[in-house]
Amino acid sequence: MYTLADFDFDLPPELIAQTPLAKRSASRLLEVVPRLHQTDDTTPARLVDRQFAELPACLQPGDLLVFNDTKVLKARLFGRKASGGKVEVLIERVLDARTALAQVRASKRLAAGAALKLADAFDVTIGERVEPFHTLHFPDDCLTLIERYGRLPLPPYIEHDPDATDEMRYQTIFAKHPGAVAAPTAGLHFDDATFDALNARGIRRATLTLHVGAGTFQPVRVNNLAEHKMHREWYQLPPPLIDQIAATQAAGRAVVAVGTTSMRALEAAARDADRAQRALTATAAETDIFITPGYRFRIVDRLVTNFHLPKSTLLMLVSAFSGMQTIRFAYRHAIEQRYRFFSYGDAMLLTRKENE
Repeated sequence: MYTLADFDFDLPPELIAQTPLAKRSASRLLEVVPRLHQTDDTTPARLVDRQFAELPACLQPGDLLVFNDTKVLKARLFGRKASGGKVEVLIERVLDARTALAQVRASKRLAAGAALKLADAFDVTIGERVEPFHTLHFPDDCLTLIERYGRLPLPPYIEHDPDATDEMRYQTIFAKHPGAVAAPTAGLHFDDATFDALNARGIRRATLTLHVGAGTFQPVRVNNLAEHKMHREWYQLPPPLIDQIAATQAAGRAVVAVGTTSMRALEAAARDADRAQRALTATAAETDIFITPGYRFRIVDRLVTNFHLPKSTLLMLVSAFSGMQTIRFAYRHAIEQRYRFFSYGDAMLLTRKENE
């Protein structure tokens, strides 16, 4: 049984990328190639240091890349209570045209019915508590007001205030459906030149939507992983994606998730389909799937992902996917070779390991 300490590692703080590179696909790519037959005197995988622009050459014609087309909201707003006390609001999820769930930081607990003035521009009313969030009622369309008056919610480990560069680069070029409070960061590496190279090689693309919540940054606070309560996120798999997955699998090609958010959506839908003893179908649902070593993957064969935080649920996910020893080995190499970590950092290409 793994514990939280099994997913810890020492990361030099200077390796945490604070800004994006000038060109999206200029990032580095660590290809992790599993060994079919490992003995006691061999390493768990072969590691190949590449540039991200080389990704198409690492894939096969007919493989399917699955992207998350969520769009990051300007989800952080600052304001005041009627008493004048300061508040900070981080939108977690838009529920309908005029209602959202949010984290609200204030000096004292807020009561239902209280009013907040946000950005010195509009008032919201506190509704029912939905732990750990507050319901907020907006006077007009939520998305319009959030985009007009909010600020980009950069991750807590990025130490500067968001600027115009962040507003462009902390967003994928294929972002379509607004609703996330964090970017699906593996997708940040893709640019038009990469897409052209993928097309030329006959590698297909599809999209799903998972609105990344602020819970993605919440630390695991229990040593026994079975006691961790995972945050919930909304996702949607459209009908064309289901057909493309079926065709890819029938042809014996790989389904490649771009990012852990795409992975979570695909595996959540497949797990639920298995439980209901039915085939994978188009769906829109919420998931709190928590993938740890021992999980049986059903859909994803390969994964494009960034490097993740120590003790994080995402590090647990990639360890489940490629094997604990492989991930430890790859991360040690990445630190030694000075790869850039986290949202604005470099990427990995992983392959599923059937058994750990």
